Amino acid sequence: MLELLRSRLAAMGLPADPEKVAALAEFHAILTEANARMNLTRVPEDINEAVDRNYLDSLSALPLLADLQNCVDIGSGAGFPGVPLSIYLPEARFLLMDSQGRRVEFLKSAIGALKLNAEAISLRAEDAGAGPLRESFDAAVSRAVAPMNVLAELMLPLVKVGGRMLAWKGPGVSDELDGARAAIELLGGRVERVFPVEIPGRDWAHNIVAVEKIARTPGKYPRRAGVPEKRPL
Repeated sequence: MLELLRSRLAAMGLPADPEKVAALAEFHAILTEANARMNLTRVPEDINEAVDRNYLDSLSALPLLADLQNCVDIGSGAGFPGVPLSIYLPEARFLLMDSQGRRVEFLKSAIGALKLNAEAISLRAEDAGAGPLRESFDAAVSRAVAPMNVLAELMLPLVKVGGRMLAWKGPGVSDELDGARAAIELLGGRVERVFPVEIPGRDWAHNIVAVEKIARTPGKYPRRAGVPEKRPL
């Protein structure tokens, strides 16, 4: 696992600091053991798939998170992208947020074992964005959680003006953005750019959508839990 991580990180042009690589491998062992009991991730047990789909894909956001002070991972699930990013950005404080208690308990255990500068919490993003966490993060990240028009309402209320949200998307990103630009602007955001995620040897059409927070989110957003998904902006 260690050698595979080192070689794949190097192929992608990402740093392979020994301590950080060891922490990724330790997290993978923790996740593999827990996944047998809890079905936390659908990624096959094929280690090559796990390294590329979970770790390289998550760490592809590193160039977009310079000078980060704090970050929230919406719908963190099995800890992606939040745990790999926390390993690689130890000076930044991460909040891993998920609505399912069993996932949060797993994340808390992993954070403790890896001694990360992070916290896991069971909370809906809508409730967080309407409460004391509103507009308190430099960045919000989310991978494979919801369409862009829904994500904008879940994420942008949590981001400070001047911060950004990063959403991992597949080949349908252009169509999603076409249907989400009005919502993004309404919520105080502006699409910066769509960054292709190029993982060497893979033909996956992965992208990260970067949205800058340029104005405060109107007070009536986010709407109550469940409404953004049922009635997207």
